[in-house]
Amino acid sequence: MTISDLRPGLMVSQYIATRSGDAERGPLIRVHPSEARKRLVEDGELVWVYTPRRHELAVLVVDDSVSPGTVVARDIAGVAPTEIIRVVKHDFDAGRSTKNLG
Repeated sequence: MTISDLRPGLMVSQYIATRSGDAERGPLIRVHPSEARKRLVEDGELVWVYTPRRHELAVLVVDDSVSPGTVVARDIAGVAPTEIIRVVKHDFDAGRSTKNLG
């Protein structure tokens, strides 16, 4: 079993880019409840989003309207529709080092 088996990729089905005047802004990932269970993450939790070019933290929202195997991304730099990304639970209990970033 490899890491990719434990953290299967998800395809970006929709990308939402907000503007400075929008009421709701910031990095956000919407996933189907079954995908959240696979990754042991909960609604409202802060997660790492690994894109082909970079990684960053985002708020996770569990949403029944999102198809399994896909995500809806909002304001995540370095991601585009149809790309494969990985959503990983952040380890807040880890020490202050870069070893817990992936």
